[in-house]
Amino acid sequence: MGHQLRSRLRSSRVSSIRFIITWSFSVFIVLVLTIMAMLLHDKFTQAAERSAELTTRQIVDQVSYNLEDYIRSMSHLYRAIEEHMLRDGTWEGELVDKQLDTLLSSREDIISITLLDSTGKLLKNRPTAELKPSAHVTQQGWFQSALRVPDHLSFSLPHIQNMYTGPYKWVVSMSKGITIRQNGQDRQVILLVDINFKQMDELSRRVSLGQRGYVYIIDESAGNIVYHPQQQLMYMGLKSENIEQALVASGSYEDEADGQKRLNTVKSVANIGWKIVGVAYLDEIMTTRQEVNGYLIRVLVVVLVLVILVSLFLSSSLTRPIRRMERKMKAVERGDFNVELPIEGPLEVERLSRRFNLMVNKIRTLMDEIIHEQEQKRRLELEALQAQINPHFLYNTLNSVVRMVGMSRNEEVITMITSLSRLFRISLSQGKTIITIREELEHAQHYLTIQQMRFKRKFNFTINADETLLDCLTLKLVLQPLIENAIVHGIEYHMDEGSIEVDVYREDNKLVFRITDNGVGMTEEQMSGLLSGRPVVKSGAGSGVAVRNVHDRIRLYYGEGYGLEFASELEEGTTVWIRIPIQSQQKEGEPDDRQPSE
Repeated sequence: MGHQLRSRLRSSRVSSIRFIITWSFSVFIVLVLTIMAMLLHDKFTQAAERSAELTTRQIVDQVSYNLEDYIRSMSHLYRAIEEHMLRDGTWEGELVDKQLDTLLSSREDIISITLLDSTGKLLKNRPTAELKPSAHVTQQGWFQSALRVPDHLSFSLPHIQNMYTGPYKWVVSMSKGITIRQNGQDRQVILLVDINFKQMDELSRRVSLGQRGYVYIIDESAGNIVYHPQQQLMYMGLKSENIEQALVASGSYEDEADGQKRLNTVKSVANIGWKIVGVAYLDEIMTTRQEVNGYLIRVLVVVLVLVILVSLFLSSSLTRPIRRMERKMKAVERGDFNVELPIEGPLEVERLSRRFNLMVNKIRTLMDEIIHEQEQKRRLELEALQAQINPHFLYNTLNSVVRMVGMSRNEEVITMITSLSRLFRISLSQGKTIITIREELEHAQHYLTIQQMRFKRKFNFTINADETLLDCLTLKLVLQPLIENAIVHGIEYHMDEGSIEVDVYREDNKLVFRITDNGVGMTEEQMSGLLSGRPVVKSGAGSGVAVRNVHDRIRLYYGEGYGLEFASELEEGTTVWIRIPIQSQQKEGEPDDRQPSE
């Protein structure tokens, strides 16, 4: 008997709601997370490796760009020196000295400026100094490059400046062979500018590729190392680089040095013949994979703990009687939202009762708000429609018809009356508030035709639309108020011939109307006033109520993410964008003004 009782107790615990929810929910979540972790693990690690490769490439590109920019600025400066020093075939004079001294004082990275003839004889230098007899100028690489390829700016490898007595600085020499006209004869001279290599060194030394990664620079023509952060170790033979592979490579490649795998990224520097090589160690990139593994494990453990806690809480909340709540919920299903649960019973039931009462009150509040919004929507639609069917517009149109009849302009009379009748036919639309894009554009075309004739062809217009969008749906009369605004406030007061363009196209998942005019334009205050409801002080009559109503109607019908947007510039014109969701043609029997699904 006791054994059967204990078996029943164990069976009841296993079949209890708390047990079922806690363990089934926990096992399910852990299983799902495990599968997701396995699927996403490789994806995350591959993404991390690609990100590291991309970061390395971006850093190398930035170094290349900075170096190119610095070389470009030095080339401009070189041309300025050449102009000041060799103007009219002479380099003597106090004015030339003053200009060169100014250039030297303005750029700390310029060490010296030297002019020599084709035999290596010193013609001029700044700052003034004598050449060392042991300099052997004609044997220098920069001198031979200038003679070998005249009129081409050459850059030497970094070297110690040893032409003059004084401090020996680490420089890069810029040299160029120039032919000048002096005393009616051509003469070959060489202009040399020594720049401090410290500037280039700082451009490369500031970058960091992980904890141990670095950037070095090589010469493409001879494969010499221009810069290396471990230059001294390179000279001592304690450090080496795979320069041959870097010379022929482009983009990225992997190699191995000192037993460690590395990712090398190569970028050529334009106009100088150098290559920048970025070196990143793969074991640092692999650290990201280990971090991802640890992160996924920690997330799995945390989520498991949270799932167990939440499922325990939920199971405890559902172990109390809820029949009373079920009866009340059935009443709500029948449409009775005036029910209310008494706050009594166990704590869990009290909490659920309060939440239920809050939910019902919230539903009642939302229903009241929906009713209020629908009423406001209909009221704004009515005001907008009333604003469009303007008695003054009808009066002016009929007056124009009378004048045309008096002048026997029968064809124009027929055109205007036909456009007016079709305009009002579409405006009425049998009481529908939703029409097709085709109908909306036809309404706009008739309105523009009437206004064009009224204003004696003061403006021209075009209507362009994506053919695939013509059968989509839109709120009625959204274009006419904006076109009227463009005519009355933009074109009418413009001295030149006006132009209005209406375009319909697709942008992402939205349908866009764009109305562009070349009228007088608006200020920022006028544009903001159109959509804020503030009075708008503009040329001509009207306060912008019709435009504001169009904006409000669209937002009420489609949601806050849609409506009007303005861009304008005084004396240049105005552009208006209308954005609504793309809605296909309704099926037969569906109501015309149903709310679109969000």
